[in-house]
Amino acid sequence: MAVITLVQGDITEQHVDAIVNAANSSLLGGGGVDGAIHRKGGKKILEECRALRASRYGKGLPTGLAVPTTAGLLPARWVIHTVGPVYAADEDRSGLLESCHRESLAVARELGARTVAFPAISTGVYGWPLDSAARIAVRAVQQAVDKAAFDEVRFVLFDERAYAAFEDALR
Repeated sequence: MAVITLVQGDITEQHVDAIVNAANSSLLGGGGVDGAIHRKGGKKILEECRALRASRYGKGLPTGLAVPTTAGLLPARWVIHTVGPVYAADEDRSGLLESCHRESLAVARELGARTVAFPAISTGVYGWPLDSAARIAVRAVQQAVDKAAFDEVRFVLFDERAYAAFEDALR
């Protein structure tokens, strides 16, 4: 069974098989984690994302799904792009956030990845409350890795507040 670990740091510096990108549906880069991955990973990631848009995902990647590309210049083999939901207080979208984690791990399993690094999906500009997102993410990963053969699933948290929220969720 996989070990779930927490790290405070930069997801683009993680030496893992697969880095999960909190992408936007265009797959063409953006701000936050998505922008950092595209900037540090280089043009090869963008080229593969453009090819995905030209083939299967002409209207963009739907929320909750995941798709792989090369990791380009990142210290990983693959980037798994997933689109998190925008938080809405009047609508329960937690199933979509769970799906981001399940689908990303399913893609990682298909690729043969043994180590996977996740950011705190949807907690930036998409506005998901950190404590809630941490509980949903940890639960989804715990359920998914019971059935998979991963060595480590790592949550890479940008700051102390995010780290504390995920630490509480792991208890």
